[in-house]
Amino acid sequence: MGQCGFLGPNVYSEVPDGGWGWVVAVAFFFVEVFTYGTIKSFGIFLQDLVEEFGETYSRVSWIVSICVFVMAFNSPFSSMMTNRFGFQLVVMTGGLLITSGTIATIFTSSVNQMYITYGLVAGVGYCLTFLPTVTILSQYFNHRRSLVTAVASTGESLSMFALAPGGMFYPDALKDKSFSALRDHIGWRNTMAVIGALQSIIIVCGALLRPIVIKPSETLKTETDSLPLKDLKDLSTHNDYIEDTTSGVSMTNKASFDQNAFCTLNSELTTGSVNTADSGVQSLKDTDSSRPQETTLLQKEAKVAIEQEPLEESKAEIKESEEEVKTSREAEKEEEKNYSADKKLSANNSKLLDFSIFREGSFIFYSLFGLFATMGFFVPHLYIFDLSVSRGVRKDHAAYMLSIMAVAEILGRFSIGWILTRKRFRKKKLLVILASVITLTVVQVGFTLVTEFYGLAVCCALYGFFLGTVACTHIPLLAEDDVVGIERMTSAAGVYVFIQSFAGLAGPPLGGVLVDVTGNYGSAFYSCAAGMALSALFLGLVKPAKKGFPCIRH
Repeated sequence: MGQCGFLGPNVYSEVPDGGWGWVVAVAFFFVEVFTYGTIKSFGIFLQDLVEEFGETYSRVSWIVSICVFVMAFNSPFSSMMTNRFGFQLVVMTGGLLITSGTIATIFTSSVNQMYITYGLVAGVGYCLTFLPTVTILSQYFNHRRSLVTAVASTGESLSMFALAPGGMFYPDALKDKSFSALRDHIGWRNTMAVIGALQSIIIVCGALLRPIVIKPSETLKTETDSLPLKDLKDLSTHNDYIEDTTSGVSMTNKASFDQNAFCTLNSELTTGSVNTADSGVQSLKDTDSSRPQETTLLQKEAKVAIEQEPLEESKAEIKESEEEVKTSREAEKEEEKNYSADKKLSANNSKLLDFSIFREGSFIFYSLFGLFATMGFFVPHLYIFDLSVSRGVRKDHAAYMLSIMAVAEILGRFSIGWILTRKRFRKKKLLVILASVITLTVVQVGFTLVTEFYGLAVCCALYGFFLGTVACTHIPLLAEDDVVGIERMTSAAGVYVFIQSFAGLAGPPLGGVLVDVTGNYGSAFYSCAAGMALSALFLGLVKPAKKGFPCIRH
């Protein structure tokens, strides 16, 4: 795999749940600020663009729609580039494209040109930036993954306060310092140039995304297994010395044994010749019945056994040393085999996309959840102002609704991050998110029923809170074993966001069509509630599909 690294990878024996991951979390925070945060705040330029180019709001709003669609539609391309070139190079390239596209927008003379500079060029840059960053952040954390991702993702909401017009929560001293005020002083073109320059921070963030390598250590290792190569050589030399010494001992014992045996045999033959005057063999047979000669033979056998003891001990030492060396060599071969397996797995992961995820029912259901849930992510922000005005709320008070949503969304992100790190909820993350999705469905129906300011404000607060819980967790949850797992998250995230792109592109126009047909802004919220209800249904089927229930496994 052609990984390009600038700071080099971090090697851990297990997921660190911290370490360099905190640097990656800070990088993700700034990526959120200058990607989704900037896109959601693009509305501060709509009126200026309509007046300067003489276009309708519909035509101008397509700039953001194209940008979001390109960002989501090309997510598989982002995954392929990440698998091929690594996180750092891809994110840095994305940051360069974002900066170039945003700054190039200030030189455009028509909305059609902005479709290319901001919609296409910057959109591809957003695609190459956001997804790889959230993916590598998920790899650095395990138990704290939900909390860290939730806190770091607040950059999206916080940036809206810096870029968007001052709302009800802005102190008077800060209202004149927002980017909306900067636009009033230096114009929309120069303001976009400032934003483009600030977006170059993403390039620095990309350089900080050091890849992580997990190499589990063996739980039980012998002392020989942990010896370095030099010590193994010393051990081999020591074994050679033992063999030489033992060989010397063996030769000495053998010579001694031969000499003693020769002397004893001569003595026996001599004694036998004197007593019987027969041959040596016959003499030896005669001595078998004599007790003195029996004693001599017993002494000879005992002497030979004593002389053989050092030889047996030496052989045992040699055998033990050989076994230790053999064990160390087997450990080295096993380690080399594991390394080869890791390398093979890495090579498999380096393939452009892992299409085998489509064989898993859990991923299919989770993708359908994301598809229908996305239909309700953007529509309420677009129509809440007009809905409030149509219900008799003053325009200045109606403008507070977006601020209420933004503050509640930040609280929701912090809360879900804390909740999912609790021990009792670590294995029930999908159920927690399912409860949030069901609540969002009820709240969106509530928008169509309330008719006064405080009722709408409560609905906005609930919607923002539970939207924050889902928005910051639905992509990181791909890393959970109940969905696809951390090993295949890179490819799965690209395909998942790609599927979402169609709902992101079709959601707002669908709501607009329903409003045009019925003349009621509440009908847009009905479509969102229907989509969110379907998403809850598919999310509830993810875990049963992962467990392999026959009725829904395929």
